[in-house]
Formats: sequence, structure tokens, C-alpha cells
Amino acid sequence: MTRTLNTVSENKIALWAITPNGAALAVRMTAAFPNADVFGTDRLGRLPETAVRFGSLSKAVAAHFRRYSGHVFIMATGIVVRTLQGLLVHKTVDPAVVVVDDRGTFAISLLSGHIGGANRLAEQVAAAIGAQPVVTTATDVNGAAAIDLLAAEAGLAVETPSAIKTVNMALLTGSPLEVHDPLGLLAGRLPAVAPESSVTPAAARIWVDDRISAAPPGALVLRPPSLVAGIGCNRHTGAEEIRELLFGTLRSAGLAAACLKGLASIDLKRDEPGLIALARELDLPLQFFSREAIGAVEAAVPTPSAAVAKHIGVKSVCEATAILAARGGTLIVPKRSSRNATVAVARINFTS
Repeated sequence: MTRTLNTVSENKIALWAITPNGAALAVRMTAAFPNADVFGTDRLGRLPETAVRFGSLSKAVAAHFRRYSGHVFIMATGIVVRTLQGLLVHKTVDPAVVVVDDRGTFAISLLSGHIGGANRLAEQVAAAIGAQPVVTTATDVNGAAAIDLLAAEAGLAVETPSAIKTVNMALLTGSPLEVHDPLGLLAGRLPAVAPESSVTPAAARIWVDDRISAAPPGALVLRPPSLVAGIGCNRHTGAEEIRELLFGTLRSAGLAAACLKGLASIDLKRDEPGLIALARELDLPLQFFSREAIGAVEAAVPTPSAAVAKHIGVKSVCEATAILAARGGTLIVPKRSSRNATVAVARINFTS
């Protein structure tokens, strides 16, 4: 039975086999990874009925590489390296790649060990088949923290990936780090942190902020998931108008768009096509709040609207829903308007 895949399988892994032994190992791994998709050559017989068959490994991998968060190749490392040629972008965005030998002796973390999760995946695969996990990243083998892994754990987006190696070298050697982290998202996670005002030159710098400001040259800029945007709009307002207002508001306020964690509006807009399309385009969750919930925070709204109160029974949509979605956070950008839409931005309070 041949199966084709047309959708992205995020947070799933693909198991690749080209030999009978590899196929048997892939089947064993499915016990530990029940949602994994198995890929095997047309010539293999022992595969699940749901397996995806392929004739050319390189063509199949090219077609499916970005559909999965991780790949386990049960074959020689050299084959995998040649197959992935031209498919890799950067370790901050590439999926995890683990290689298992044909006898299932080793599970090697090959690519995207930290952010992509290959180191963790190698350990999970090894546990599933009784193999030896092989991890070669310097921070891991020396028991040191790795900033790309810490950033991933804290939900921070890497804006300057070229600085990762400088910071990791400082962590590996125990050199002092200068850290700008007003939200405290890396508090207690980093050793040898130097104050920003320290007269001793730091070996590396980390800049964690949702504000677009002048980070020191060479600093590792990390963007936190700290902002939510409340949105109000007239019926049938297009996604393009809302998008222009949203990103224009962020730019004028000096806020990084990469820090947007979600969008919010009143539940009357639950079926609004423009809002739904924008949330899908930006891959952001879209929350809706009732008039009762909005009424409970109206006292904190700086720019209430009599017109909005007349038409839908509440004094605010964008500001109130931004405050609600921030879960006790602070409204940092009050209402901005276009012809048919309004936007306000709140910052999440991570210490509450």
C-alpha cells in the first residue's frame, strides 16, 4: 500500500529505512513514537501498511524534510550527509536529524542538537531500541549550559544566530557574560553573569528584549514571546488592512514583531474572515473574550469608545482584549486605528 502526504506534520518525526534491518528497527521505534511516519523503499516488504514508499531517497527526503520536526535515518551517516546536501538552512530552523546504524547499535545526534532537539531525540531513540546515544556538541559533553538550548526552553526566538557560538564558548570556558534581560526570562539559568555596567569586559553579550533598541555589537539578540495584540474591526475588514495596522503599530512603538505571542478580540468576531486569515498567516493563536469578561477590565482601559459601547455593549475591544490576553500584564500601546480596525498591545507579566 502506497501512501502520500500532503500536510505538514509538525512536532512529528519521520523514520527512514532502506534495508530489511532498518525496516525492522523502524517498526520497533513506532512503539515509542506511535505518531511517527515510516518511510521505506519500494523494495522493502516488512513495513506497516501505512508506510510511505519511495523510489529515490534523495527525492523523498527533499519533498518531506520540512514537514517534520525530526528525522531518524536508519542507514550509514555518509548516505545521510549526501542526501541532506542543499536542504539545510541553519541550526535554528532545521529539523532534528538522528542517524541509527543498520544493527541499531548507535543513535547519533547529527544535526540541530539543541534547538532542533536532536540530542534529546537521539536519547529517546536509543532508549527505544537499546542503542548507545551519541552526542558530540561541546557544551553537552562538557556538562556546560548551551544558550541555544536555554533559549529554546525559555521560548526565546534567536534573532542573531551568528552570535550563538560566541556565547556558548563563554559558557564552555566559564567566561563572564553580560546579560540584558529586563523580563528575567534567563534568571538563574546562566552562570558567570556580569552586570551590564561592569567595567570588566565581558566575553559575550546576551540581549533579551521585546524592544527594538541598540543592542551592543556582536550581542546575541533573543526575542521573548511577550506581546499580545488586541484587535477590533468592522465586519469584513480584510486581513491586509489589519496586518498593516498591526505591524505599523509595532514599528512606531519600537517593538519587535517576533515577540508577538498571540492575537485577541471579542467573541462577536469569532467568525471574522480577516482576523482568522491573519492569525493563520502569522501562525499565532487567536483568543476571543465575552462582553462579560471585557466588562470586568473596562476600568483599566485608557481610551473607551462611546460608539463601541452603543453598538456592541462594551466600551473597548482592542485594549480590553489585549489586557485580558496578557493575563494580568500591562497595556503598553493604547489604541491605534485605521479606517476599519483598531489595535492595542499589552506585555505579558512573566513574574506573576
